[in-house]
Amino acid sequence: MNVILITPPVVQVNAPYPSGAYLNAFFKSQNCNSIWYDLNIKLFYSIFSSAGLTRLFQLSSANALRLAEKAEKQGDEATAFNLRRYVSTSQNWIDWIDWITAILCDGQSACKKGFSTREKQHQFLYSPFAPRGNRMLNHLGNLKSEPTVDDVRMLCSLALADLSDYITIAFDRNYSLIRYAESLAVDERDFSQIQAQLNSPVMENFYRPVLNEIAEHVEKQKDEKILMCISVPFAGTLLPALYTAKYFKQLLGNSVQTVIGGGFVNTELRNASQPELAEYVDAISYDRGYGSYYELLNQKEDGASIFKLRQFKKNTDNSINVIEPVWEKSDVAKIEDSFTKTITPDYSDIDFSIYPRVTDDTNPMHRLWTDGAWVKAYLAHGCYWHKCAFCDTQLDYVCSYLPVGVEKLYQSLADTASQKGVYGVHFVDEALPPAMLKQFALKNLQQPGSRQLYYWGNVRFEKTFTKDLAAFLSSGGFAAVSAGLEVATGLGLKNINKGTDVQSIVAACAAFKEAGILVHAYMIYGFWYDTPQTIIDSMETLRQFFAAGLLDSAFWHKFVLTRNSQVYSEWEKGMHPDLKPVDPLKNKSGKRSGSDNCMFAQNNLHFEKESSYDKYGQPLEIALNAWMHGEGLQTKVQKWFDFPVPVPSIPRNYIEQLIEKYEQNNNKPLPLPERAEGLYWLGSKPVISGNSLAWIYLLEENSVIVKQFCKKSLDEAQKIIWSLRPQAAESERSHAIEQIKNSNAFLPLLQELHNIGLVCV
Repeated sequence: MNVILITPPVVQVNAPYPSGAYLNAFFKSQNCNSIWYDLNIKLFYSIFSSAGLTRLFQLSSANALRLAEKAEKQGDEATAFNLRRYVSTSQNWIDWIDWITAILCDGQSACKKGFSTREKQHQFLYSPFAPRGNRMLNHLGNLKSEPTVDDVRMLCSLALADLSDYITIAFDRNYSLIRYAESLAVDERDFSQIQAQLNSPVMENFYRPVLNEIAEHVEKQKDEKILMCISVPFAGTLLPALYTAKYFKQLLGNSVQTVIGGGFVNTELRNASQPELAEYVDAISYDRGYGSYYELLNQKEDGASIFKLRQFKKNTDNSINVIEPVWEKSDVAKIEDSFTKTITPDYSDIDFSIYPRVTDDTNPMHRLWTDGAWVKAYLAHGCYWHKCAFCDTQLDYVCSYLPVGVEKLYQSLADTASQKGVYGVHFVDEALPPAMLKQFALKNLQQPGSRQLYYWGNVRFEKTFTKDLAAFLSSGGFAAVSAGLEVATGLGLKNINKGTDVQSIVAACAAFKEAGILVHAYMIYGFWYDTPQTIIDSMETLRQFFAAGLLDSAFWHKFVLTRNSQVYSEWEKGMHPDLKPVDPLKNKSGKRSGSDNCMFAQNNLHFEKESSYDKYGQPLEIALNAWMHGEGLQTKVQKWFDFPVPVPSIPRNYIEQLIEKYEQNNNKPLPLPERAEGLYWLGSKPVISGNSLAWIYLLEENSVIVKQFCKKSLDEAQKIIWSLRPQAAESERSHAIEQIKNSNAFLPLLQELHNIGLVCV
């Protein structure tokens, strides 16, 4: 069978979304002729190119001038000026856009396109005739010194954002560079409202030409049945996904079978069975997809129910027969689990050199998401904790924890890096398992330095991440972590069943930071139990995290109650009396009106008093933005609000006290010799200096007088230490460990080396 995999717009433009890579590998394992099209990046260039901007300004200039005139009459001279500036300087934008995108890809790409990079960077930065938008000018105006060519990448990124602002105002109000029509997909419960927006300006004028282009290749395969799988990972990809499906159903008719799946489908469209969907899709695949597609490929009876696949079949009278999925099927589930553990992503259809590395913030951690063409993969499907109250713990992507084979995955990613020239990996796990991270780091350390991978991902802030493990992971290429702090108070963590405490979180963050690993925290406010006091206490603790240097960046989210969350499940059992969900299907009498099918997106729910927390959002974000850039860290948190809030109830030195406890715990002796197998030397090679050994660890010089702790010679001590490095030959390392186990002579020396080059993991 011919399989076409589609990633529709709009997701981050710096790297392809990974679902296509995993399904590509799966279908090839089933002997299908599979090809993956990332239409997200194709739409990007359909707009952000000289031809694209020429078309954009032709279509939008008249409306932009009308809006400018209207704004001027309303006294909004700034908007009027900005719109006229875009129209007036449109040719300038057209002339520069290909250079801007080439710079954001990389200098080599720019040279291949005939651009002189460094010299043009000077021109783009300093010439008064280069294009400018509000975001670009604000950035330049806020610099504390004269700009240099190092600011060019930021300016190029802001240029894209400025153009996106123009598109949203003057051409298509649903457009944004990353999340197209996201609010529409999230807010609308009626499918007809989604349908009404399908033929929007960006879809018709810029996305349709992209589909026309790949249609030439797809049509050549229509003599054989085509299975087209369209990923819908986020709300913002729903509208383009439906547009794509409808386009190919109209083009290919019965030759194509269109199926949608992905994160947004698994959460918000779990019960979507409106017959109108048949105009767009033949089926909806849920959760991982491997089981659905395996059974579909091996289907013997047309019209039979399939594992986690809702089918829409058109009858001879044009009525629609909706065939519900089989949600539990043990034999297929076992096959799916096997695929989950063994499939590694296939990026063979992707050209990473065309993906722009957008620099959207000066904060080093905050910009990590977009400033790099990260290869995306997972170490484990699901979350090994899967008990947080706010999380979708009833759904497969959280509750079905399945680790993959580390060795096979590492080799696959190393091969991809070698073939594509991209050595950065973004693990998209719900929570990276510490033991598997350790295995991955060890595999990475055993490769030549220039071929080692550099990776990051989401973890749980917990006591497992010790100072020793953090150092080991850092030496093995672990760059950064993001993790849910959510509620930075002990009671709050208990309320959301986080499974950790503030002391463990502080210890993990301190360990990561000491090892040179960047740290990002996700914060949540507006929980069902929140009060002004709990929000302020959480904010104050977060301030102290930043003031102590434990965090590089963070992000505030407003709590969203979901139907598949742990807390909602518990509420249905009579728990959480303070939580009062508002069921949009119930009328004033409390009875349900109609069926669930009248709802298109069902997972997100509202609850009483939810809107009372809205006013906290902006002050929290303003304060956080300042802290992330090293400003306002000593300002009392109450000062960020323009309405009365309580004084924090936690001590102002709360986090400092917990850091002291962390440091005290690190002075405990190593559990030797019983843990000798976990010893690793991470310092540089010890060199003999007089009667001492000297080396570099974490950029600092260290030394030890061997005879103070060991009766062995300097040569013997040097050899045993160097044999403990991860890169040592297995026989050499094993011999050193046996020596440590069988003799107490080295133990005092090893204790002295702990934390200054030696770790035990």
